[in-house]
Amino acid sequence: MSRSLCCMFAILCVVAAVPAADEAVYDLVFRGGKIVDGTGNPWFVGDVAVRDDRIVAVARQVPGKGKREIDAKSLVIAPGFIDMHSHSDYLLLEDGNAPSKVRQGVTTEILGEGVSVGPYREEIRPLTIDGKFARFATIGDYFTTLEKSGSAVNVATYVGLDNVWQYAMGTSFERPSAEQFAKMREVLEAAMKDGAFGMSSLLAMPPGSLATTDDIVDLCKVVAKHGGIFSTHNRHEGVDVMDAIKEAITIGERANIPVDIIHLKIADQKLWGRMNEIVGLIDSARRRGVNVQANVYPYTRGNNNLASIIPPWAHEGGTAKMIDRLKDANQRPRLKKDIREGLPGWYNHFTAVGGDWSRMLVSGTGTYEGLTMDRIIAAKSKDKSPTPDPLDVLFDLLVEQNGSVPTVYEHHMEKDMNLALQQPWCSIGSDGSAYAIEGPLRRGNPHPRNFGTFPRVLGVYVRDRGVLRLEDAIRKMTSLNAAKIGIVDRGILRPGMFADVTLFDAERVIDKSTYEKPFQYNEGIEYVMVNGKLVFDQGKPTGEKPGKALRRGKS
Repeated sequence: MSRSLCCMFAILCVVAAVPAADEAVYDLVFRGGKIVDGTGNPWFVGDVAVRDDRIVAVARQVPGKGKREIDAKSLVIAPGFIDMHSHSDYLLLEDGNAPSKVRQGVTTEILGEGVSVGPYREEIRPLTIDGKFARFATIGDYFTTLEKSGSAVNVATYVGLDNVWQYAMGTSFERPSAEQFAKMREVLEAAMKDGAFGMSSLLAMPPGSLATTDDIVDLCKVVAKHGGIFSTHNRHEGVDVMDAIKEAITIGERANIPVDIIHLKIADQKLWGRMNEIVGLIDSARRRGVNVQANVYPYTRGNNNLASIIPPWAHEGGTAKMIDRLKDANQRPRLKKDIREGLPGWYNHFTAVGGDWSRMLVSGTGTYEGLTMDRIIAAKSKDKSPTPDPLDVLFDLLVEQNGSVPTVYEHHMEKDMNLALQQPWCSIGSDGSAYAIEGPLRRGNPHPRNFGTFPRVLGVYVRDRGVLRLEDAIRKMTSLNAAKIGIVDRGILRPGMFADVTLFDAERVIDKSTYEKPFQYNEGIEYVMVNGKLVFDQGKPTGEKPGKALRRGKS
């Protein structure tokens, strides 16, 4: 072939490789939106282009066309929201569309608070999901099942301290032997290799409360070796909250591990107004190099269980043994004394709300859902002489309901929550699950945080009250959470990152769910993209399930 023919052939090949002017070079482009990139930097108007599962361009003007182009001129374009504290573990296996979370703009859920999806010994915690028996021996088993069933959102998880503890100890309250503690380390090591992002704890109740500070430090050293974090529901959120914060800091310092305090609050009216002291403790620790942070939800009521009013000693042996003790008339005087007077180191939900039964709202499914405890006690005491002790009514109710009555407690204050929310190290986590307003996932009378956490931050605390700048609020929902647990390829709008994107109308976004009428979706979230696929399109779910199981150290 002559030189001139070779040159002509080469030119034709180059021309063929250049897209025609009207040929799409992106799968989707969001055009002309107010870009809040997740870093905390000021917003700017621009475009975000996506190809396959990645963001490929973010600029004031992205050249080239998309197969689909969305006019985002009236919308904020943000990274998909990362829910730092979620309980959607099993609901996602019932309905992978994650209805109440996707509608909030959530694209990634971080699971675990003391209890996790695995590991489990065979005789511990039998499980039924959607009418079918299920059990996950390991976190890896759960991830495999989730990937097969499909999920609209990405999922990451901690391993629960309760799981690790009970794997070795069963339901015993005895101190672990050296062999049993070695088994805990072994189980923890395996869970971290399975992809857990750290260990979570619920230290306010057994079995987590059985672990001493030294125990937790020892276990956290295993987690730290793998680059994980310690996420903790502190041992006390009431009158001993300051000591509990100090314990969390001590664990971080001694184990050389990052700490994230779950739903930071002062949940006892005796100490309301002292959040500045907690902020001071955390700031002081951070100045000396201890990486302790926290998350909050934007509400002043928390969700737990009426069983949490029962003293820790009565839980030994599991729920069946607790019910036996509640039935035993000889045990009731001791139970009443401990509930009314408290026990050292025990966070007592009853005294935290001043013994006010009207500040306890039943949130679980059944006869009493949506009723406050004062109304239940009045109904059960009617026409009885003498009038029964309200604590006897509580005991009988727990026996009747097989030891569990999920309940919302009105136990902390707006001023304290706002101060925590404003701290640069405090992020957003819903402490909620992926419920729905209809079908099988409409159940009980759940806390409104399940439906409204992220829109509430944007509508109430950014737009209406000005507690946060928009850019700071978005950072707390995205890159801050990603950085805390070590997700390096999500949480920021930047080329090369996974295409998790949320678009909302800043003038309309607001939560609608209330304590009395929780089953209401929010307004103002318009588009939600997960791994390059729209799961929410112009305010409607698409049915796509592109979510991934996120394993620590792997994309």
